[in-house]
Formats: sequence, structure tokens, C-alpha cells
Amino acid sequence: MRTKTLSRLLLLTLIAATVVTAQTARHPLKLDDLARFRDVRDPQLSPDGQWVAYVVSTTDTKEDKSNTHIWMVGYDGKNDRQITFSNDSESAPRWSPDGKYLSFTSSRSGKPGVRGSQVWLLDRSGGEAYQLTELKGRLQGYEWSPDSKRLGLLIGDPDPDAPDPAATPTPGVPPKPPKPIVIDRYRYKQDVQGYLLSGRHTYIYLYDIATKKLDRLTKSKWDESSPSWSPDSTRLAFMSNHADDPDRDPAAQLYVADAKAGVTEKPLTTSDNRASRARPEWSPDGKWLVFTEGDERKFGAYNMEHLMFVPVDGSSAPTRVKAVEDLDRGVSGLRFGTETGSLIALVSDDRSVYPISINRNAVKRLLDPPVTVSSLSITGGHTVLLSGDDKKSTEIYTMEGKMLRQITHQNDALMNELQLAETADVSFKSKDGTEVHGLLTYPVGYKKGTKVPLLLRIHGGPNGQDQHSFSFERQFFAANGYAVLAVNYRGSSGRGQKYSRAIFADWGHYEVEDLEAGVDHVIQMGVADADRLGVGGWSYGGILTDYMIATDPVESESLGNLRENFLPVPARRSHQDPNAIPRRRARLQRPRPRRPANVSGAPQSRRRNATRDLSKRVSRHHAPELCPRSL
Repeated sequence: MRTKTLSRLLLLTLIAATVVTAQTARHPLKLDDLARFRDVRDPQLSPDGQWVAYVVSTTDTKEDKSNTHIWMVGYDGKNDRQITFSNDSESAPRWSPDGKYLSFTSSRSGKPGVRGSQVWLLDRSGGEAYQLTELKGRLQGYEWSPDSKRLGLLIGDPDPDAPDPAATPTPGVPPKPPKPIVIDRYRYKQDVQGYLLSGRHTYIYLYDIATKKLDRLTKSKWDESSPSWSPDSTRLAFMSNHADDPDRDPAAQLYVADAKAGVTEKPLTTSDNRASRARPEWSPDGKWLVFTEGDERKFGAYNMEHLMFVPVDGSSAPTRVKAVEDLDRGVSGLRFGTETGSLIALVSDDRSVYPISINRNAVKRLLDPPVTVSSLSITGGHTVLLSGDDKKSTEIYTMEGKMLRQITHQNDALMNELQLAETADVSFKSKDGTEVHGLLTYPVGYKKGTKVPLLLRIHGGPNGQDQHSFSFERQFFAANGYAVLAVNYRGSSGRGQKYSRAIFADWGHYEVEDLEAGVDHVIQMGVADADRLGVGGWSYGGILTDYMIATDPVESESLGNLRENFLPVPARRSHQDPNAIPRRRARLQRPRPRRPANVSGAPQSRRRNATRDLSKRVSRHHAPELCPRSL
């Protein structure tokens, strides 16, 4: 009897262990997992600092559409819940400064005859959301006045040729064909907005909450953006470009205007400042404005944003802050902090993005790298932000001292299912001795000393950086047996002005040498198999892919036309051959054409063989498609 009892206990123990193992088993990332990720963004602290409203975007694969809704969570991380549910999505949550309302924008069905995105209000004392505005133009942004009595709206002119949304189609009568689009601007098209026509602009409007009256702020003929209310609600600062042909130069200027209808704006900068279009920030006493400006026009592709202070009365010219300039790093996301006189800014620095505090020309780093943060919201003595890392997707965190505390968990369940790859910093010397940094993501389950196929993934810009944030793409390739190398080549941001400008008027030179040196380094580490290599990227990363292959005689002969964003490179000598890497570098020392060579004559069959050979030789997993258009 005792033996039977022990046998039953042993069986139950084994069953329980099997269940626990099944519950905790993780799987490598699959392409189907992409639609399961929830995009968390736009955190907004309530005026008392106790609640955070934010946006969550999800993908409905059955309906083939995305849905975006407003959520709210307590600062303590409790009571996280969805608060909007329409089929038309909602975004841009904003608290009224008096704390009575939570506003948002949506194109959901509201008042009859009104179409397009409108501002809606949720009364915090209870009740359903109701439509506030009845705008005919394109709502592009809005901001509450500090006294909670008005909104500053950014509205694009309506299309005069658009069909009447309230019109009822006549049965049997075909709709009128659209009029031809007349291109009459140098910059004639913009993502999301579509075609840009000279007769249509974007202006700032004042909207009175009580009377629902809508008035345009200025009478100028130029596009306006980034409205920012003064602390006493009497003025608005904004960005605009008053050049004769603003399309020729993207730089903006800073203006301030009384918050009244039809006023004339006052410039606080000149064309020498080349201000960005990011939102300017008022000092708490209303005497100063801070904003960012870029470098001179010819360095636009390598731009680094600088912090600027200017008195609102225009009594002196804008000035930079020496302590920030000494960092030799670009800044963004300006916010005045909870300490009197302190300004918070985000700094992009060598694979990290962290906040700093500027107070009386002294700079203090608030979080230690490696870290990547964005979208700071500061009020009520509290700070929240977005953050993630190499193995964790973006969520909302509080910043308490030099620590981050996670308060949303939209993707935790999914992340707990996944077996994710490790990512490590790599540093190496380029051909001329310049130190270059990057990130190396190992295949899932990688064992030290194993040689695996390597994909060199090149970021665009060139003025950008690969950083310690979650990358579905890198993780997806790693889940399929690839190591993935991301190099912050010369021209990238995060390493100072000299590093970014190193490729000025010399594209396809130092960047290619840096990228080649990175590949050689990973081969020398014993990680990359020199016979199984791939290279690719988007935008400027695609240009560099072309350069890397077209300017190397062996590679160009093997691949021919470069029409894909991800291409396998031909087999390379094993790095165990001491002459392999020096021979490759010798080829790179030959005179380079300033434009990619014409390699269109390579036979199609050879290109197909190159792709097939690479994919067959992946040892751990079946190789994924090398040109995933969805990534």
C-alpha cells in the first residue's frame, strides 16, 4: 500500500513538473508574433501627477487593420485600463490643466455632417465622451491653454475640391471624376499629408471652450507649427519659415504672438539660427523660451541639434549653453523639470538616449547608459517616459532618482513567451585607426565558438544611430540562426560633430571602410562564418549596400543589379586563412568610383544561386527570406 502511495505521489509530481515546463516553455520569435505586439506611446501625466493617459495601438489581422485607443494607469502602476472603444480609433490624449477633462482626437462618428479628426472631451466626473470641435480642415495637433479656457489648434486648409461629405449620391449617376493634381511647389508631397499645393497651408487657431468660437491667430501667409502657450495663457510661441520659398530650406524661425485673433507675430530668431520645428518650451516665469537649432545648411545631412535660450521680449539674441555644447551631442525633447530653474533634455550618446538636467550652466546625467528613453511627461512632481531595451519592448516607466519603475505591462505576456537573443556592444578599429562602435545580436541559443551566418544591417540617415532598444527585425533574424551586426559608421549621430561630418561630400568612403571593418571584426571574434554573409539596409543603408557591393570587384561580379534592400554577399575566404582579410582590404584600397559601378550585366542565374547557397547553409534553423518587405 505504501509503495502504491509513493508511486501515485511520484506520478503527480511528474505531471505537475510537465505542466510547469509547458507553461514556462519559450519559443523563438516568429513572423506571426509581429501582429501581437502592442505599440505603447504618448504618455501624459495628469496635473496632479497621479494618473497617466497613454495610447495603445494593436493590429487586427482578421480585419486587416490597426486599432488605436486611449488607456489610463495610476502613477503607482495600478488600475491600468482602456477608456475608449470606438471602431475609428483615438489618439493624442491631453489633460486640461484644471484636471476636469481628458481630451483626445478621433474621426469617430459624431455630429451630423462633420467629418475628419475632431477634439473630443471626457469629463473626469463621469459620462460618455462628447465631440467638442466641428472643424472643416485637417486637425494636425492641439494644446490646452494653462487656464483651461482655450485650445491652440493646428489646422490644415481643407481641400476645396474634396466631395461634400454630407452629399447624398444620386442613384444611377456616376460620381464626378477627381480634378487633376497641379504640381506648383518645389516640395510637393509629404508622407501622411499627400500632395502639397501652394494654395493650402497649415495655421494656428484659437478655440474658446465656452463659446466654441474659432479664430485664426495671425494673418500671415506662411505655414505655422508647434504652438506653445505661455504660462499665463496670454501668448503663443510657434515655429514658421517666412522665407520667399520655404520649400527650399526646411529650417524654421521662432515667433511669439499675443493670444488674440488676427495679431502680427514677432520674430525672436533670424535666418542665421536655423531653428528646428520641434515645440519651443517656456520657462515657468514666462521670461524665456528654449528651443533647438541645427547646423549650417550644408551640413543638413549630419545635423546635430543645439540648445538655445532667448528672452521673450527680444532684448537679446538667442544664445547656446556652453555646458551643453561641451557635451558635443545632439539634444531634443526639452521640458522644464520639477526643480526650480532646471531644464530637462534628451541626449543621443553612443547607442543610448538618456535625460540630462541643465541648471545654471551645469549639466547632470539623470540615467546611466546603456538606456534608451523618449517622450518625457513632467508634472505634479513626477516624471514618466517611454523606455525599452534589447530584449524588452517599449513600455511606460516612472523616473525616480536614477531608477526606472515600469508601470505598464502591455507586452509582458508576449515577452514571457519568447526566447530572445542576446545583444552586446562591439568596438573595433577602422582602416585608418578610427574607433567604431556597434551592436552584435547573437543567434538564439548561441554557443560560444560556433561560427554562424552574419547579416550586416545598415541604419539609414546617415545621421542616426543603432541603439539599445527592442528591434523586432534583429530578433527575428536571430531567431532564425543569424548573427546581426549593426554598425554606427562615421556619419552616424551619438559620437559628436566631427564623427558625423567625417563623410561630408565623400559618401561611400569612410562608412564602407567602417562597415567592412565591423564584419572583419566579427569574423575574427570567431562568431561569423566568412562563407555565409549578408548585407542590407533601408534608405541610406540601401545606398551603402549598393556601395559595398558595387565598389568591390568580386562582390559586384557575383551580384549584379542591386534592386533589393537585403542582399547576400558572395562567399568569402575563411578567416582562418591569415591572408583572407588583408586581401579583401587590398581590394578596398583600389580607387573607388564616386558613383556605384554599373553592374547590371551580371547573369540572373548567378544572383539566384548566391541567394540559394546562402540560405541552404544556415546550420541552426531554416533561413528566412532575405528580403522581408514587411520589416
